[in-house]
Amino acid sequence: MLNKGNAASITAAVQTLQLRGGETVADIGFGGGFGLGLLLEATRDGGQVHGVEPSADMLTRAAKTRGSDIAAGRLHLHNARMDSLPFADGALDGWISVNTIYFVDDLGAALREMRRVLSPGARGVIGIADPRWMSRQAFTKHGFALRPVTDVVAAMEYAGLTTEHHTTGGPEATFHLLTGTH
Repeated sequence: MLNKGNAASITAAVQTLQLRGGETVADIGFGGGFGLGLLLEATRDGGQVHGVEPSADMLTRAAKTRGSDIAAGRLHLHNARMDSLPFADGALDGWISVNTIYFVDDLGAALREMRRVLSPGARGVIGIADPRWMSRQAFTKHGFALRPVTDVVAAMEYAGLTTEHHTTGGPEATFHLLTGTH
């Protein structure tokens, strides 16, 4: 269900990175793992993809479904949260994080950490559904922190990311892609 419901937004986030091949990238909060496959394809044979996920169940699932990519040394899975990433400063050429910030208490700390791991000039893409639409969904009543898009953009800028805002989808279910460049 995670993959089916998020496929279009994850695809748009990966496309926004404008990868050429050979990059080291991450899907931060990869959930169902759909983005891992797209990033592996986009970085081609010379690239490295990291999946960061706090859920042991999602990590186990990804390890089973992507075992050949792990064995080939192209995919690396990490049990971590976005406010404590297992990468050196400037280690990543890009990252995506789609439908994840709803579960972050301290968005500023997470964004500073996500900026830290980007190499100079690299981009990260945060994807969120329109908060007004989300507030009308029954499932968001259970642990979702919905933030106005302008607040997320301001937090990204404060963390040191130059931010561009693009939207996809229709007027009823707009999806926001926030691209932050280090």
